[in-house]
Amino acid sequence: MLQTSNSTTHSSIFLSSSPIQQFSNTPSSFTNENSPIRSRLQQHQHQSIVTMSFSTASSFSNPRSLHFFSNSVNGRGKPVSFGFRVRAGSADVPDFLSADWLESGGKRPLGPRLEFSAEDAVRHQLDALKYNDQPRADYGIEVMYRFAGFDPFERSTYFGPFFDLGQFERFRRIFHHSHYRVLLGHKDRKLLSSLWVKENRFKQRLWVQGNRPEEEEIFEFTMVQRLGGSWDGYWLTESLLHDGDSFSGGVAY
Repeated sequence: MLQTSNSTTHSSIFLSSSPIQQFSNTPSSFTNENSPIRSRLQQHQHQSIVTMSFSTASSFSNPRSLHFFSNSVNGRGKPVSFGFRVRAGSADVPDFLSADWLESGGKRPLGPRLEFSAEDAVRHQLDALKYNDQPRADYGIEVMYRFAGFDPFERSTYFGPFFDLGQFERFRRIFHHSHYRVLLGHKDRKLLSSLWVKENRFKQRLWVQGNRPEEEEIFEFTMVQRLGGSWDGYWLTESLLHDGDSFSGGVAY
C-alpha cells in the first residue's frame, strides 16, 4: 500500500510489506547480507510498517533526504536513517487570488445600517461606486448589491426592465456593459432633485460625470424603508434607473 500527500508542508508515505521486499530497490550496501540493518530487519518475521517522513515545500524543486522509522507490531522499533533521496518535479500552484485578498476580504463590504437615512444610503452607494476598485475590484458594486432591495428568487425591475439578478455576476455585468459604467470611478456628481413620495419612499435624481471624455448621464434612485421583518427600519434601493433608454440595443448579462 502506498499513500502520499503533498498538499501540506509535512508529508508521509506508508509502505506495508515484508521488511526485505520494501527495500529491494535500495543500494546494495543496504541489501548486502552482512549489512547490520538487513540483519536487524530479518529478525522481524511479521509485517512491519515503515513510515517515511520528510519536510518539504508545496513544490518539490530540490531533492530531500528521507528518514525511515521502522515500527514493528510489538511497538519496538528504532529509527533508521540513510541517504536515500527522492526527486520530484516542481508543480506551480496557480495564484487565483490577489496577494492582498485575505486582508481586503477581512473587512465586510458596507451595507444597509439602521442609523442611515435615505440620503445617507444614496450617498454611501455613490461613494462606493466612485472608488469602485478600492480596496478590491468591484467593491463598489458589491456595496450596491448589499443595498439592493429585490428578491433574488424573482425577476426584478431594479434597472427598469425585468432582469434576473439573483446572481451577483449578472448584476455586476450590467454596470460594466451599459450606461451604468459611467458610475464606476466617476469624477463628479450633482444633486438635481429629491422627492419624498411617502414617509417610507424617497427618490433622488443625480447628474454624474464619468472619467471618460464627454461622458455624463442622469440617474434616479428610489429608496424604500422596510417595515417589519429582519430589515425593519432599513433603507434599501428599490431601483436605480438611467434617464434614457439604456437597454434599447439589449444587454448581455
